[in-house]
Amino acid sequence: MPGNYLFKLIIAGSGGSGKTTLLRRYTTGLFSGGTKMTIGVDFSVTQCKTESGHNVTLQIWDFGGETRFRSLLPSFCLGASGCLMLFDPLRPVTFHELDEWVDIVRSNTKNVPIVLLSSKNDLIDDGHPFSVAKVDLHEFKDKHKMVGYMPVSSKTGLNVAQAFAEISELMIQKNAR
Repeated sequence: MPGNYLFKLIIAGSGGSGKTTLLRRYTTGLFSGGTKMTIGVDFSVTQCKTESGHNVTLQIWDFGGETRFRSLLPSFCLGASGCLMLFDPLRPVTFHELDEWVDIVRSNTKNVPIVLLSSKNDLIDDGHPFSVAKVDLHEFKDKHKMVGYMPVSSKTGLNVAQAFAEISELMIQKNAR
């Protein structure tokens, strides 16, 4: 039976991986390329209706990706129910830094579901090469027990709503146990 839920969701990943643009696209429906750097953390509240009919209120915490903000992040993870973890597939360093992001999230939450997102997939469609090997991607996801993976594009809207709906369903499932 569908219900109403309230969850704290964190969005994590290196600076420039597309976290803030994804959040803005999801909450406003607009694409705003060239966003400013997030200082520390940003916060939004929005509603999500899942495919199974649940109404979910998401308190979304967008973490600043630069190294100088990472010491602040453990306390912001407390109480989180899920995480969207982003990397930019055109910048391999954002993928290689994910280990540190996973450690921060896993060390400061109660084994929340994490969905891995490769951002900026509209640029791959424009002929830029996907610079992270697909095998590395799936090995990373399995190694860190991530519950899902999908490519997203804040510019075109590819899988933006689906990413938030999927993590919402996963948080509901974990909450039901």
